[in-house]
Amino acid sequence: MSIPTAPAIPVYDPESLGHVIRKTRKALKITQEELSLQTGISRTTIRAIERGKESAHVGLVMQICRDLGLMIALTPPRSDQTP
Repeated sequence: MSIPTAPAIPVYDPESLGHVIRKTRKALKITQEELSLQTGISRTTIRAIERGKESAHVGLVMQICRDLGLMIALTPPRSDQTP
């Protein structure tokens, strides 16, 4: 038996990634403060990531995604596309 998964959400920039993080956090009914306590990442940093801060550390973003149960999957370009 396979576990149903939600459809993939395309992310093209820090702002759209922040939107997905915020939407997921709210759907889980977790406040920024609670997420901060859970992850050890400051509320100010979480707020900045949710707003699409371009200079956010990848490791912090990955930790937040992991703690919210989000999986990041990258799709390589098709072979007929030039990178």
